[in-house]
Amino acid sequence: MSESQLPDPYTTLAGEHRHSAVVDNSEFLAFAARADTPQQALAYLETVRARYPDATHHCWAYLIGAEYRFNDDGEPGGTAGAPMLRAIGSQGLDHVMAVVARYYGGVKLGTGGLVRAYGGTAAECLRTAPRLEVRPRQPLRVRVAFAHLSALYHLLETFGAERGAEEYAASGLEMAVALLPEDVDAFTAALADATRGEGAVEGR
Repeated sequence: MSESQLPDPYTTLAGEHRHSAVVDNSEFLAFAARADTPQQALAYLETVRARYPDATHHCWAYLIGAEYRFNDDGEPGGTAGAPMLRAIGSQGLDHVMAVVARYYGGVKLGTGGLVRAYGGTAAECLRTAPRLEVRPRQPLRVRVAFAHLSALYHLLETFGAERGAEEYAASGLEMAVALLPEDVDAFTAALADATRGEGAVEGR
C-alpha cells in the first residue's frame, strides 16, 4: 500500500468518557467511546443499556469514516440521534459512538428542548473527553540476514515501528512491520546502511 492509498489521520477518543446533566427534572447521562466498526459501536450501546436498563430512552449515534447511524429510541424523530451525530462531527471526531440514557422527569421538553438536551449533553461529553490522534501506518516487509538482526531491531525501536509476524528461513528473517509514511524513506536508507545494502524493504 503506497502512502497515497493510506487512510487519512483522524482524532478519536482515548477512552470511555461520560457526562451528566439535569434538564427540567429529566436526567441525561451521556457516554462516548471509540468504535472502529459498527459492530463495536452497537456492542457499546448494549453495554450502556445493561448498566442502565431502567432508563426511559437509550438514544445513540456513531460516526466511523463514511459510515454513520443514529437512533432516537422512541423520542420524537430528529430530536435525539441526529443532534448527537452532529455533536460528534462538530467536535472534529471520528470512530466514535455516543449514547445518551434519559430518565424522564415528568416535564415534556418539546422538540427544541430535546434537541438541545441530547445534542448539548453529548457535545459536552465529547468536548471534555481525552482524545487520541490516529495516524495510519504503511505496511512493509523487511528481509535481513541473521547477522543483521540486532541492527534491524535497533532501527525498529528507533523509528517506533510496529512489528508483525516473523518468518525464518535459511537466508535470514522476514518480518512484517508498519511505519509512519514520513519515516519509510529514512528507515529504508538506515537499514541499507546498517546491513551494507543486504537488507531489503518491500511494499513502498
